[in-house]
Amino acid sequence: MTSRTSRRIALTTAAGVSALALALTGCSAGGDSDSADAASDRALRVWAGSQTPIEANFNPFAPTVLHGALGPIYEPLFFFNKTADTEPVGLIGESYEYNEDGTQITVTIKDGLKWSDGEALTADDVVFSFLYEANNPEANGLVSAEATDETTAVLTYDTPQYTTEFQRMGSSYILPEHVWSEVGDYMTFTNEEPVGSGPYIVDKTTKESYSLVANPEFRDADELGVKSVQYIAVDNNQTAQDLLAAGKLDWTGMFIPNPDSVTSNGKIEWINTPQDPTVLYTCANADLGCTGAQTDVAVRQALNAAIDRTTIKDKAFVGLTGEISPTFALLPRDEKWVADPANETSPQSPDAAAAGEILEAAGYAKGDDGFYAKDGKTVEMSLTSVDGWTDYNDAAKLIAEQAAEAGIKINASTVQWQEFSDSRQTGQYELIMGGMIGTSVADPFQIYRDWFGGQAVASTSAVGSEVPTGRWNFSRYDNPVVDEAVQAAIGTNDEATKLELYGTIQDEIVRDLPYIPLVINATQTFYNSADYTGWPTEEDLYAFPPSWGAIAAGYILQHLEPVK
Repeated sequence: MTSRTSRRIALTTAAGVSALALALTGCSAGGDSDSADAASDRALRVWAGSQTPIEANFNPFAPTVLHGALGPIYEPLFFFNKTADTEPVGLIGESYEYNEDGTQITVTIKDGLKWSDGEALTADDVVFSFLYEANNPEANGLVSAEATDETTAVLTYDTPQYTTEFQRMGSSYILPEHVWSEVGDYMTFTNEEPVGSGPYIVDKTTKESYSLVANPEFRDADELGVKSVQYIAVDNNQTAQDLLAAGKLDWTGMFIPNPDSVTSNGKIEWINTPQDPTVLYTCANADLGCTGAQTDVAVRQALNAAIDRTTIKDKAFVGLTGEISPTFALLPRDEKWVADPANETSPQSPDAAAAGEILEAAGYAKGDDGFYAKDGKTVEMSLTSVDGWTDYNDAAKLIAEQAAEAGIKINASTVQWQEFSDSRQTGQYELIMGGMIGTSVADPFQIYRDWFGGQAVASTSAVGSEVPTGRWNFSRYDNPVVDEAVQAAIGTNDEATKLELYGTIQDEIVRDLPYIPLVINATQTFYNSADYTGWPTEEDLYAFPPSWGAIAAGYILQHLEPVK
């Protein structure tokens, strides 16, 4: 019998910057004093990636959900620290236990919990949440969910669920039944006045920012040091960098190639925690409606060979990234899950000759213009990245140059966040420079199911329709061999069996490359250590530190204290 026990929670232009600074000052109860005492009187100012105009949407299932909903407002049962292989910490949950064959999970929640509107939070809400349509109960194999008393919920599945521990316990948001049972269409529900269990509630939302204030019904309300949080909208990294340097921003996760430019004010410190893969998304599957040269696996293989990852690391990410594994196991944390040592890391140097050989073997020929073509069509693809994401923009330009040397034509351009999100969701793109959500536990299963799983495991959909809620297979990859291995891996608690299944998955995705691996992203977090204490540090990395991290951000906020 497997048992987990909870632990108690311890606690753009200069003109544009000036205008935003005025808005920040106006929204801060204590003004913009430079004294540390002012921190206790004003909102903690955060940028988590939002751009203007902000639109109020606190629906945790919406692709455009505001970051403050995910952790600060809505919570799962337990918190898992993705930076280390450690025991989960109880949030709503107190403990959970598997039965002998892993098909049943008995969850005990904390006693006396309340929703932010004062209603009691009970095991009935947990049952409702796991049965809720947006959580794909049928696809997840949920047979039944039953509340045996006010603090106990029993979840029964048709197969063992050992490998999905994080998904069930650590990433399924618990919803108030008395609110969400009245929601007609959860896909269009903007949830502007959310009722949650987390430490904060919504105060107000404008086009420039949204503010959260302490939830008086939160289980540890008396221990919250930060009473107000203001999430601001910033349209590019440079503006955010200027705000940090000016002391107008307290917490953000972003790429800054010259950190000294913001730490010299004596307030800001930073930490780098590479965790998440940076890749080229490819809309890979012509059978599900993808169009473009990238739907040919030979083109993807050739592009993979043409990429100079060392140059990208040095020039676009100033040497701060980590080497990526084409298996998408995070190294060194997950090295035991790499079945074939030959797949440990992606090539760091380009091989234009190998790229050409791959294309020529697939029937392509190089034309007088220096680019390969087949059946009269040049191998030409569009590559987009989000405007203002300077590291990704620079990497995209380098990839276009490197591809051209191998006879592959790539047209790099930038788009606004909403266009990026819409095209990714619906599959109406060719190549995207973007990030993947790394595994939240020391096991790559989450990536294999959510990013590479096909229609059989409800992880993708045809072009023109959105990817299922909670899944991320934007490439439209649909491989029955992968799906069968994913399904089998869900039900085993034996590491040798799991490694064999993962080896099968890895062989398929390393060959097919629906996402072309680039680097493990340089995840820089900048935080105001002069006015606030309790941040994750290299010595105490109790949570993944960037402000945009789902769930972890809410957990971090509970640890912060203004300097008196």
